[in-house]
Amino acid sequence: MTHANTKRRGRPPKTDYRIGTQEGDARAALIASGLETLTEHGYLGAGLEGILKRAGVPKGSFYHYFASKEAFGQEVMERYASYFAGKLERHLMDTSQPPLARLLAFAEDAKAGMARHGYRRGCLVGNLGQEAAGLPSHYREWLIETLADWQQRLAACLEEARQRGDIAGDSDCMLLAEAFWIGWEGAIMRARLERGPRPIDVFTSHFLAGLQPTSPAP
Repeated sequence: MTHANTKRRGRPPKTDYRIGTQEGDARAALIASGLETLTEHGYLGAGLEGILKRAGVPKGSFYHYFASKEAFGQEVMERYASYFAGKLERHLMDTSQPPLARLLAFAEDAKAGMARHGYRRGCLVGNLGQEAAGLPSHYREWLIETLADWQQRLAACLEEARQRGDIAGDSDCMLLAEAFWIGWEGAIMRARLERGPRPIDVFTSHFLAGLQPTSPAP
């Protein structure tokens, strides 16, 4: 995804930004605030005033760091993608566990993360996907590319499971991975609605159960 022009304008910061006084700290505070806000309210529902207040950054300083809310949103999205890719790599490439156990560990980690925030925050990709009609076109492109990346990562893990005989030998791992992420985003949305882990547990357990190879008839 091509980044928008980030040439700085507006007045430079002059206050303590809660996490430090360096310029980089203020920018980091804004992005952190954006991550919190967009995972809870989405992009269209995210008010700039609330983001600034949460970060402790004065309104006049915002445009010193970002050319627009759209450019700011891009930065937040890229930060989230990097964070989530790291989470997937940490779990799905953990060779100390069998492949399907890695997937379950990822689900448990994600569930614990939602619980820490009272199930108010969801997946940024899922939130933005629900707002697709009102987003800039390049946001939609980013969402599709990000989901494709997640799909490839999971497909590689499932391929290991297929080679081990943990799932059927004729499994289409790429298709299974796509099905997982389609269902996963729905489970996350439902967990936020119910303010509890049940939808994630239901989806994960049924997905894994469906992967078990069929025993030959006697």
